[in-house]
Amino acid sequence: MGEFKVHRVRFFNYVPSGIRCVAYNNQSNRLAVSRTDGTVEIYNLSANYFQEKFFPGHESRATEALCWAKGQRLFSAGLNGEIIEYDLQALDIKYSMDAFGGPIWSMAASPSGSQLLVGCEDGSVKLFQINPDKIQFERNFDRQKSRILSLSWHPSGTHIAAGSIDYISVFDIKSGSAVHKMLVDRQYMGVSKRKCIIWGVAFLSDGTVISVDSAGKVQFWDSATGTLVKTHLVANADVQSIAVSDQEDSFVVGTAEGTVFHFQLVSVTSNSSEKQWVRTKPFQHHTHDVRTVAHSPTALISGGTDTHLVIRPLMEKVEVKNYDAALRKITFPHRRLISCSKKRQLLLFQFSHHLDLWRLGSTVATGKHGDTLPLSKDADHLLQLKTKGPENIICSCVSPCGSWIAYSTASRFFLRRLNYEHDNLSLHRVSKMPACLRSAVQIMFSEDSTKLFVASNQGSLHILRLLEGSFKHLHTFQAQSGTVESMCLLAVSPDGNWLAASGTSAGVHVYSVKRLKLHCTVPAYNFPVTALAIAPKTNNLVIAHSDQQIFEYSIPDKQYTEWSRAIQKQGFHHHWLQRDTPITHIGFHPKRPAHILLHDAYMFCIIDKSLPLPNDKTLLYNPLPPTNESDVIRRRTAHAFKISKKYKPLLFMDLLDEGTLVAVERPLDDIIAQLPPPIKKKKFGT
Repeated sequence: MGEFKVHRVRFFNYVPSGIRCVAYNNQSNRLAVSRTDGTVEIYNLSANYFQEKFFPGHESRATEALCWAKGQRLFSAGLNGEIIEYDLQALDIKYSMDAFGGPIWSMAASPSGSQLLVGCEDGSVKLFQINPDKIQFERNFDRQKSRILSLSWHPSGTHIAAGSIDYISVFDIKSGSAVHKMLVDRQYMGVSKRKCIIWGVAFLSDGTVISVDSAGKVQFWDSATGTLVKTHLVANADVQSIAVSDQEDSFVVGTAEGTVFHFQLVSVTSNSSEKQWVRTKPFQHHTHDVRTVAHSPTALISGGTDTHLVIRPLMEKVEVKNYDAALRKITFPHRRLISCSKKRQLLLFQFSHHLDLWRLGSTVATGKHGDTLPLSKDADHLLQLKTKGPENIICSCVSPCGSWIAYSTASRFFLRRLNYEHDNLSLHRVSKMPACLRSAVQIMFSEDSTKLFVASNQGSLHILRLLEGSFKHLHTFQAQSGTVESMCLLAVSPDGNWLAASGTSAGVHVYSVKRLKLHCTVPAYNFPVTALAIAPKTNNLVIAHSDQQIFEYSIPDKQYTEWSRAIQKQGFHHHWLQRDTPITHIGFHPKRPAHILLHDAYMFCIIDKSLPLPNDKTLLYNPLPPTNESDVIRRRTAHAFKISKKYKPLLFMDLLDEGTLVAVERPLDDIIAQLPPPIKKKKFGT
């Protein structure tokens, strides 16, 4: 594997935003997740749970509800009173519409997907018609006395249930009037003075309404008579969310204590046709409030204040008991938030509303393998660059020479010039950026820092030549075949002659920067691209996909390389394919052309193409330290994959020079320490 000095960086003070709501789409097997900062993420559950798209957050968008409608259209609503539809191709907001009912607390699409309901602060329930181009207001239902916090359609589409404060209303869709109002018991731990908030409702086919509330209860109601049928007290704190399976044979609820409870409809006796709801399994995968839950055909999905998205497969629903049946916990975004200037040894950290520029520390000490060397010069925080306005930063990059910083929000693109004079750093804004750079989803500099490559959210790619303190717009590659799909990943060859760009589904396109035209398109593959890079000298394009497959494509020859064909013929090791975090960065050693460097959140790997490939009988990774010198040599020559799991969770790792690596870690304990304290639960003996 080779020996490297490693800069182990832990001062990237990144804390993901908490999860506010999730919405599962059964047709596409995709999951939409909204966070407390207004960011919306799309996960492809069929592609190894990869986060294939995201929409940047906004300070004024506190999303409270999220739902899918017919035609895989995604809507959100929040406390600013607006309903938003998202453009899933251009990764932009299609439009926003004021519902004129104050803050919106809940939203639900009809079973047919052609109508949309929203519940507002003023007690109104509003019905919208979903047209091909836009939604249109249709009618108001009878106004209630307090805000509408939860909504659910009857599967027939004839009635809805609306949860409020202290009561649940059942509305007739045709008349818009309430046919039942069911009062909820305020009893809470022996005290009956406080209000009871109905956080969630679910309307079943047989007319049963299930409610969850702030008194820790799960209750079953008969909507025909408006009476309470059964009560389950499941928590000493709020039960905040509920989701029911499509077959209506199980549902899941999430509590403020961090527990997720699974309820199933089971037979009363082995020979009886009579069934009843039974609380079967509690799961404690969260440390804080579980704000939202979803129920896919094979898994329970939950998220909350502790920022984790937890996907727990239901073992009885999983046909093959392999690694797909394992628990998934997604914490970090599947995109890079860190860029590096190798020449000046700088790291640029991206946060929601600011950028931090750090210079790495240095040492003159030497030591043997495994030693921690003392710093002769500490890491230096050079710059904090704050954005103006409410929009989150989408992407950012520092040039390899360290003299340029580029970043973008949803409406503006920014370019800054850095000047270094001894220990002083000055920053100059480059003005009059072209209008076509209004919003970028990916930015990259050429290795000599003379060109800037920008992928816009309309599918086009722009090339800028960087001059001393200014720029010149050279060329724009328009979107292929009339699509507007955004190119989320870019790779530039070290010689600056080739540009590779990848979208979420359109494959990888390779452009000639010299000739300013499309050179070739890499053959399409079923799974999205998670990382790509172009090797020096050979100009081979290395592509990593979400199913953990890696391809090497020769750009000059327009075909896959012999090594890539060999590894596809033999197949990857089964332990390699079972990894559950995507590869987010690929690099190369400047003096060792056979080496490919890559990492995910829990592993750093060097692939030596000159060595034989491992088969399933080979030990892919040995966690035990080598016993002697001959063991070290044997491991180095055993097979091509050299893996280290010392650094984790790993957000960024790359070569600074031939013998130096930089690794940026973000321990989960550091994130939890910055979250608000969880509800204190009494434990035995305390």
